[in-house]
Amino acid sequence: MKDAFGGRRVLVVEDEAMIAMLIEDMLADLGCAAVGPAHSIEEALDLAGADGLDAALLDVNLAGRPSFAVADLLRERGVPTIFSTGYGDAGLREADRGTTVLHKPFGAEDLERALGKALGVA
Repeated sequence: MKDAFGGRRVLVVEDEAMIAMLIEDMLADLGCAAVGPAHSIEEALDLAGADGLDAALLDVNLAGRPSFAVADLLRERGVPTIFSTGYGDAGLREADRGTTVLHKPFGAEDLERALGKALGVA
């Protein structure tokens, strides 16, 4: 499945720098280009407006603020979104039910499966 990810641009929204770096490394191993990472809602909204995004990985809770405004913008633009959270589906709004969720902590294989599902190549 890794061949399906080559050159894909994935927005990374994560407020923990170490986790963001790990995600960037995992994406690079899959052949993806990480966009960002964005560490705040404002940064994420700016980057979510960029052209050429293939998918996005959003931490649900950014420094105590939900990233749902970013998810809404990405949905409007037709960009598949993956939520990462330690709270599971319980932390999502009704509008976000059915969105792919990565449960923290997650590994490279988990990210690969979630990205495949979000991009429809699973």
